[in-house]
Amino acid sequence: MKFMLGADPELFLQDAAGAFVSAIGKIGGSKDAPLPLPIGPGFAVQEDNVAVEYNIPPSVSESEFDTNVDMAMQFLSAHVNNMGLRFAKDSAVSFPDNQLDHPLSRVFGCDPDFNAWKDGKQNPRPKATDKNLRTCGGHVHVGYEFKDDHQKINFVKHLDLFFIPSLIMDVDGRKRMELYGSFGSFRFKSYGLEYRSLSNFWVFASKYRKWVWESVDKAMDAWQNNVIDIDSERKPIGLAYKKNDVNAINYLMDKYQLQVV
Repeated sequence: MKFMLGADPELFLQDAAGAFVSAIGKIGGSKDAPLPLPIGPGFAVQEDNVAVEYNIPPSVSESEFDTNVDMAMQFLSAHVNNMGLRFAKDSAVSFPDNQLDHPLSRVFGCDPDFNAWKDGKQNPRPKATDKNLRTCGGHVHVGYEFKDDHQKINFVKHLDLFFIPSLIMDVDGRKRMELYGSFGSFRFKSYGLEYRSLSNFWVFASKYRKWVWESVDKAMDAWQNNVIDIDSERKPIGLAYKKNDVNAINYLMDKYQLQVV
């Protein structure tokens, strides 16, 4: 087994008219006490700012990862449908003032994350020009016995490379990056690491969920076999994520045979 893969995607709620609705007080669970879901061990849900966040157990294969995400999505979709709500596919939304009255709607980034391209230096707290902007991540958790933090940092750089197609596939990604999702964004974990650059765009279809697994798998192969001088690609990767530079994106996709799905 190369690695295990978990995830804790976040989702916004909409009412029948399409208006965005805060999840606070509607779902239950919190960061400190997630609410277990009755679909199996390791599945849980919580309120995170105005979004719904759910957790899946670690997966050991592509098919299991796909199934675990889908099971949680199906269960929670039915749950919110019973409230007359649905999940939106948006990952960056400016919420109306009347949905941001609760103090929890103004809590951001309780725990710090770090930048792999700055040797693991802590990222600043998120701050957007639009005070009503809220975003949804699709973070993935990689379980692997890294020898040290340096290996984790180096592997995150490889993940940035192999997730380059997300910059084309994720229509809300650029707006989300005003708060979260900068390249090289991750957290150290006892079991490995949490990669935080992806939004939630990939949770809504099996082909995207499988693409996430495959991208981690390819990054792991490249990192383990030391076939890429990843630091030599810092400039184009930075231009791709920070500037949405088409030439940099095309260069990396052509050179490393990366595909949009």
